[in-house]
Parts: sequence; C-alpha cells; structure tokens
Amino acid sequence: MIALKKILVATDFGEAADAALAYGRALARTFGATLHVLHVVDDVYVRLGGDAYAAVLPDLQQDTERQAKQRLAELVVDNDVPPLPTDPVVLTASATALAIVDYAATAGIDLIVVGTHGRTAVAHFLMGSVAERVVRTARCPVLTVRHPERDFVTPDLPVASARA
Repeated sequence: MIALKKILVATDFGEAADAALAYGRALARTFGATLHVLHVVDDVYVRLGGDAYAAVLPDLQQDTERQAKQRLAELVVDNDVPPLPTDPVVLTASATALAIVDYAATAGIDLIVVGTHGRTAVAHFLMGSVAERVVRTARCPVLTVRHPERDFVTPDLPVASARA
C-alpha cells in the first residue's frame, strides 16, 4: 500500500507550478497528507558577487525573500473544510534543484511534485531543467506535471478516497 504523509510541491509561481500545486493538493487531500509548498529564492549575494552586492543592493535579498513569503502565503490559502494542512517554506539557495532535494530529504517528504514546461530539446539543453535534476537526484518518487497538458485533476468530479 502506498502511504503518503508528506507531499512537497516546488513552485516558481509559474503556470506549470500552479498545475503541480493542483495535483499536490488533490493527492494530499486523498491521502490525508501534509502539503509542503516550497519556493527557492535565488541567492543574490552569490549571483552578483559578495562585494558588489553588499555595496549596491544591501536589502535586495531580504526584499526578495519577503515578497516570496507573501506570494507563498497567498498561494497556500485553502478554503476547503476541513482545511488542508500546509507548510509553506521559502529557502534561499544558488542551486534550486539541490535545495528542493535537500529539503525533501531533511523533511522526510514521501513525494515531490514539480511542474515542467515541456521545452524543446534545444531550449532544454541551453537552460537546463530543475525538474529533471530533481528527478535524477531525489531519494523519493517525483511526479512531474507538464503544463499545458492533459489534466487529471478536475474540481467538479468527486475524488476517490485512498483511505478505504
């Protein structure tokens, strides 16, 4: 039997991540799991170089993290009764995929759900894929949700219960 107690949805606040969140919510509700929603903020200090960052943009990192926390809080609002247990998390890192996988291992996540854009081979080669790196390195199962694509989660249909 599959037992999912902790489900992680990684979000960049894009459409593919929104689709992944819909799947994560449905799975968490079906299995009675806690939904962890994670956003990784880019480490501006590392990106811009320490001295340049400290001199020019000292508050940029805090502002970016504060905005991410606010957007995440809005994203995890659940109006269902009873509300779905959620754990919104904002991390700062220079390697997004590694941060997602490390968080999953530390938090004891049973399933990671990530959105993917379904880019062409050339675009994928040039830009890489966070979702692909998560799939390759995570110790738990990873569900990738391609957007736009066929949706299995529909709000109008009753959800089968996995607790039968």
